[in-house]
Amino acid sequence: MKRISVFAGSSAGNDPEFTEQTKILGKAFAEKNIELVYGGAKSGLMGVMADTILEHGGQVTGIMPTPLFEKEIVHPGVTTFIEVDTMHQRKEKMSELADGFIALPGGFGTLEELFETITWAQIGLHEKPVGLFNIQGYYSPVLELMDHAIEAGFVSSESRNILLESADGHDLLSLLENK
Repeated sequence: MKRISVFAGSSAGNDPEFTEQTKILGKAFAEKNIELVYGGAKSGLMGVMADTILEHGGQVTGIMPTPLFEKEIVHPGVTTFIEVDTMHQRKEKMSELADGFIALPGGFGTLEELFETITWAQIGLHEKPVGLFNIQGYYSPVLELMDHAIEAGFVSSESRNILLESADGHDLLSLLENK
């Protein structure tokens, strides 16, 4: 894996463990020479991930639509910055550049990116691994919802295999690399 797109909150959340574990994952990216592809902001877990990778000599590509420049403060230190017109173009470019995907804790935008990526895998638009960084059990309710959707007959049991999950950053990277 040379590049991984990471979906993450523009906030750091209430639990300091979100930030600490994000830093551990960021350091692992740099050590493994994996380039981060992300939304380009300097705030929240997005900024923590980018800062950590850059501090450890790694590469970071930020992608942001022009209308978000005021809401999401552009990270000034990324290795490569790509400006696009729309959110759809941002997600399309992130997907195009990525060898895999990881969702860190985040809000509606993170969840939307995650579910779109899962859907694209489900319908065969990509065969790239998708991982949940389940820090402090953040994504456990999502995994329970997926299991419920399978039991209710709305999602195939094979589709459950799309998602890889771990609360350990090093373990999650290994899962993605070995899929």
